[in-house]
Amino acid sequence: MAHQQTGFWIGALLISTHTFAATASPQAETPIEMLTRGSAQLDLRYRYEYVDQDNRPENAHSSTLRSRLTLTSAELAKISAGVELDYVSRLGAERYNTLANGRTRYPVVPDADGFSLNQAWLRYRDDGLTATAGRQRILHGSQRFVGGVGWRQNEQTYDATRVELDLSPDWRVDYAYVWDVDRIFGPDTGGVQPRRFDSDSHFLRSDYRLDEDHQVSAFSYLLDFDNAFAASSQTYGLEYSGKFGPAKLTAAAARQSDYRDNPTDYETNYYMAELAAPVGKTTVGVGYEVLGSDSGRVGFATPLATLHKFNGWADAFLVTPAAGLRDAYVTVAGSAGPVKLAAAYHDYEPDHGSGDFGSEWNLAATLPISKQWMAQLKYANFQARDVGADLAKAWLTVQFRY
Repeated sequence: MAHQQTGFWIGALLISTHTFAATASPQAETPIEMLTRGSAQLDLRYRYEYVDQDNRPENAHSSTLRSRLTLTSAELAKISAGVELDYVSRLGAERYNTLANGRTRYPVVPDADGFSLNQAWLRYRDDGLTATAGRQRILHGSQRFVGGVGWRQNEQTYDATRVELDLSPDWRVDYAYVWDVDRIFGPDTGGVQPRRFDSDSHFLRSDYRLDEDHQVSAFSYLLDFDNAFAASSQTYGLEYSGKFGPAKLTAAAARQSDYRDNPTDYETNYYMAELAAPVGKTTVGVGYEVLGSDSGRVGFATPLATLHKFNGWADAFLVTPAAGLRDAYVTVAGSAGPVKLAAAYHDYEPDHGSGDFGSEWNLAATLPISKQWMAQLKYANFQARDVGADLAKAWLTVQFRY
């Protein structure tokens, strides 16, 4: 039955995409034209994920297909609308722990099956102004503090009112009031993790381009979660990115403390620096990132980040340890013919006290088959020391976009 439902869903998506996109146009003169001259995109992403975790008796095997249909209207009187529908189908046995299915013998793969309304928004655009209301994607900078967790089959989106102002060609200000965070754990609300964060939060970011090679950004994130008090925090920080000849330097620093109803009184710091430069036909990067600790009681937290991008693909540090985290890493990226290759090595230590958190290797090979098709193999191996358990993860991803 599950396979029949999947086939029906994919068929419906293909039909919808074909008919909706046939008369695509960015402008409309009537409400009917606003719909008929809109655009549509179909995105199918299959993923097989394998996890071997030392402290679980069984290995995880996850086989899922995310079917996504994105509909965007044409503009009428500077107003447009968008809807994005996701359906995650489980293909085969459920031999993994989604954090909602109770299968705790297996390692966690938080890709629960089911339908979700990923986006539904209204948008107004005028010279230098974009205002969006509704469920939407918000991606700030590198997504270290606010992101969409696009790696997972269920994406993180935000119920928010957002205003983006281009004050000059070089200066942009972005403010959002967020009343709900639609997280990655699927439609089931009975899991270990909250399906949503009930939010009363404010995001403010300002990006200023000093010249064509250098940019600075300032941000403040006031996070207040009614159903996750311990994750409520206020964070203020600065980011910099710049080019020095062929080399690129990225740096950031931030200060975080408790906010609103968080029961723990704490203060801690964050900072990072990364330098990347071409070496022959490859790009080599070295970096150092510190998520600080308040005397070993609380670690610097980034609950809305696209965490898979940072501190290793094994996701061993999705929650910052109370002792904080220091991550020294090296990255290498290049290609072999059409195949894009990437590798990284991480060495982890606590920020407070002594010890060794372990190390990790990451490897990836991505093949862009055509404009519509992409395939990727990816591997992560985390060797634990003083925290956690050894982890080995492997992924096969095939994606089709039309």
